Amino acid sequence: MSKTLLTFVDDIYEDLELWYPKLRCEEAGYAMRLAAPEIKTYKGKHGYPAKSDLLLKDARSEDFCGLLVPGGFMPDKLRRDAKVLSLTREFFEQGKLVAFICHAGWIPISAKILKGKRATGSLGIKDDLENAGAIWVDAPVAVDGNLISSRTPLDLAPFAKAMVDFLKNG
Repeated sequence: MSKTLLTFVDDIYEDLELWYPKLRCEEAGYAMRLAAPEIKTYKGKHGYPAKSDLLLKDARSEDFCGLLVPGGFMPDKLRRDAKVLSLTREFFEQGKLVAFICHAGWIPISAKILKGKRATGSLGIKDDLENAGAIWVDAPVAVDGNLISSRTPLDLAPFAKAMVDFLKNG
């Protein structure tokens, strides 16, 4: 199986929510590709650059072992992209990692994969998660099968640990 994760990137992603898990996963032996609408450098919420290396339209779930969705304002934009939603559903249905943090929950909400699942995220989207059928958990990290979610950058350490544990142990 591939030891490469996919992550979505676009302007105004939450810098730490992309880079902390990316570096932690790389330390554990996993690579990460950044998929976006265009091949270019995107700016994070706090100005940190992230260069995409894969077009969203060319991304295939079977080429990856999991998906990371960082938060920020990016997920609100990308959840309108049919390819983003189909990829998210495919990762979920294949039992592969689907990790999302803070406002990134908007993408699995729009992909309609959270009904009856335990999840957490920013308090700002608690109602959205519940309205999508998720069971809200106010905890640093929530794990329900292959779904791993977290609240904010303050929870990045347990979030990234849960991601690596899932990747190593299934």
